[in-house]
Amino acid sequence: MFAVVEVTQAFLPLLRAAPAARIVNVSSQLASFGWHTDPSSPIYNFKIPAYNASKSVVNSLTVHLAYELRDTPIKVNAIHPGYVQTDMNGGHGEISVPEGANSSVEMALLAEDGPSGTFTHLGKPLPW
Repeated sequence: MFAVVEVTQAFLPLLRAAPAARIVNVSSQLASFGWHTDPSSPIYNFKIPAYNASKSVVNSLTVHLAYELRDTPIKVNAIHPGYVQTDMNGGHGEISVPEGANSSVEMALLAEDGPSGTFTHLGKPLPW
């Protein structure tokens, strides 16, 4: 979480100078308070406290940055990449790294009239 704040602060002057800057924070569906409190959700019984909490903070930062930058062309969004095959999960994910990048790329290439302050996976909104 601290790295997300530090990197964003370091790059913000350059982002402000860009004509169409985008901040895409990589979060996780495991950050969703809505799903963690809904017994019918796919993650209700899956808890990793430190990881989930850190990603929830990333979501909160996304909302606040989107608000602070609302009068600029900068778009700020959070994405869930999916359950990606990485070293972190021993390669047991459901999708490849290139497939996992799709949500990030989609938000990085948003049009001028695109959303800001959202949490999505492959263009579909996720509950905060």
